[in-house]
Amino acid sequence: MTDNEHAQRRDGYFTLAGDINSDMVRRVFDALEKMTADDVDTAHILLQSNGGYVSDGICLYNTLRNAPLDLVMYNGGAVASIAVTVFLAGQRRIASDTARFMIHKSHATAGVGARPETLQIIADGLMADDRRTEAILRRHIKLTQRMWDVHAHSDLHLSPQDALDTRLIERLGDFAPPRGSRIVNI
Repeated sequence: MTDNEHAQRRDGYFTLAGDINSDMVRRVFDALEKMTADDVDTAHILLQSNGGYVSDGICLYNTLRNAPLDLVMYNGGAVASIAVTVFLAGQRRIASDTARFMIHKSHATAGVGARPETLQIIADGLMADDRRTEAILRRHIKLTQRMWDVHAHSDLHLSPQDALDTRLIERLGDFAPPRGSRIVNI
């Protein structure tokens, strides 16, 4: 890329926080429309989320991964559960040295007095969600066998160094927009 082309590139800086749900999906859709209208080439997104709904997270992953811009994701605090899948949409991924990640299997609660057929439907849905999220995890990161074993039965917490070692992130760093940048909360 020439100096002139580099000077014409447009970076955008965004924060995205909260539960992964249909409201966040709508907010991201609206933000992407604005980013493309503003000719943003690279979107820097600071993500802060403890997770939420699997289907909404996978929708965000697929949408962000295929958006017509370069995506740099940042973890400045906590990215957990399905939010890790959303984080993996970034072509580049960066975390603060004080950040944390957590992944786990899907879970749900059944209503009191749920019938066996209802419980089976819930279990089948959870297993399908686990297959979808694990496929995305395996596509992007390289957990050790010990980490996969923990993930199979419990919450797997990853330090910034673990995130580096497993290729969840490419480097340590902070979300630090240049002075004078406009920062948009999605």
